[in-house]
Amino acid sequence: MGDVTRRDTLALVVPIYNEEEALPHLVAEIEAFREGRSFVTEVILVDDGSDDGSSSAIKQLAARLRGYRLVRFARNFGHQLAITAGLELVTADAAVVLDADLQDPLHVVDEMVQRWREGYDDVYGIRKSREGEGVVRRGARHAFYVFFRRFTGVDAPVDVGDFRLLSRPVIDAYLQIGEQQPYVRGLISWLGFRQIGVEYNRPQRVRGSSKYSYRKLARLASTGLTSFSNRPLRYAVRAGVFTSVLSFVGLVWAVTTKILYPETISGWASLIFVGFFFGGVQLLFLGIVGAYIGRVYDEVKARPRFVVTHRWDSSSDEQA
Repeated sequence: MGDVTRRDTLALVVPIYNEEEALPHLVAEIEAFREGRSFVTEVILVDDGSDDGSSSAIKQLAARLRGYRLVRFARNFGHQLAITAGLELVTADAAVVLDADLQDPLHVVDEMVQRWREGYDDVYGIRKSREGEGVVRRGARHAFYVFFRRFTGVDAPVDVGDFRLLSRPVIDAYLQIGEQQPYVRGLISWLGFRQIGVEYNRPQRVRGSSKYSYRKLARLASTGLTSFSNRPLRYAVRAGVFTSVLSFVGLVWAVTTKILYPETISGWASLIFVGFFFGGVQLLFLGIVGAYIGRVYDEVKARPRFVVTHRWDSSSDEQA
């Protein structure tokens, strides 16, 4: 049986956090892109608790424009949950997730749509180059993607972010997951479906600075790893067994040395070093266990994943 999924209409989902300076450029680019592309029926913007005038700017810029919708979070719940909230509002046959800083070029969407209409359900953007990004940051990103694939067993493509086109079946399947702290790109890869990548050069931001600090990137990486693999826990057990065996061997050696060479004087420096070393190992693995317990704690509380305080639809201004 052939693919009977509709592949006609498209939505754009844009998470926003303190992007007031970039929004005029964003809306202008979106409207220029929509000219001659009537299949782009929805533009969904999710304000992730911005403390600048992002929401007000959106209303002014998109008033009387076709198909714009805005939701505003009560606080900053995070980029991944902003994407999730936007996907919940999609009624089109597919959605493209892109950043508000225009580092995800809209002209690439044409190729994504072409691949989608060929039958692919997840068309992701592969970053060939990144303008304005330092070598350390770029190298760390690449290393994480490679490590994530090998560590978790999830066939997630390397150097691929959240810029991607998702068909209706993928969106519906993703929204059934319901994790408190989703790692979107990992979950989409985990779902399967027909996937393909399109390459593009990632330009610099048009305005402002990146909202992903090294601390947030590290937290996102931790979320991704603990969401898809329990290997750190298994490694902790193996390290514990290895350490115990090594300690026993060391004890046998110490007793034997004392018997055969009574005049041997134990070294205080080595004892202190060993004590600090194994104390650090214990704290490290306690932290790993704590990270997993923390994830379980977040899930069992079953709190709402985000709180929306305001909704706006440009159709209300169109009718005004």
